[in-house]
Amino acid sequence: MDEDNRLYWEQVRQGDKAALFALYNNTYFHLLRFGLKCCADDELVKDCVNQLFLSLWDKRTRLPEVEQVKAYLFTALRHALIDQHHYQARQGAAARDMAIEGDHSELSYEEIIIRVQHDEELKHRLHLALQQLTPRQTELIRLKFFEGLSYEQIAAQTEQTIKTAYNTVYDAIKTLRQALLQPGGKKS
Repeated sequence: MDEDNRLYWEQVRQGDKAALFALYNNTYFHLLRFGLKCCADDELVKDCVNQLFLSLWDKRTRLPEVEQVKAYLFTALRHALIDQHHYQARQGAAARDMAIEGDHSELSYEEIIIRVQHDEELKHRLHLALQQLTPRQTELIRLKFFEGLSYEQIAAQTEQTIKTAYNTVYDAIKTLRQALLQPGGKKS
């Protein structure tokens, strides 16, 4: 049987998909039994075995020559199970950290009011900044950022060149940036 596995292995290295399925059929239950000795989660073991064969196929041109194919597969499966165990442990730790962080991240009433006031101030400053744009700049900003049009589409819709559309949007953004960076949102 191991002689068959060696033959299948070499054929897989040459790109024979039928050999991959034959190797899978020859070793699946052995790998499953071995995996269940390492890990009690049968679904995880099945997933790792299947992932192992997908990985073999993906790496078929880089696979080494192997004499003991079953031993190679057992080792690869063991590594995959260990990797999955570490991954799940990290995911669990990250979830616990987020839960702990969430307990401490509730905002006080005062903090909520401060944030709302800050948002209101920002909206007011943006409104004042938008009023500093020319009607053409306002139209092109709307087309570019609110309707998601490309510069080519804007140029076609507004009957101007692409370069003019680009320059108008650029100038509008520059004006908005200057207005928003000034205290009170006023242009100097």
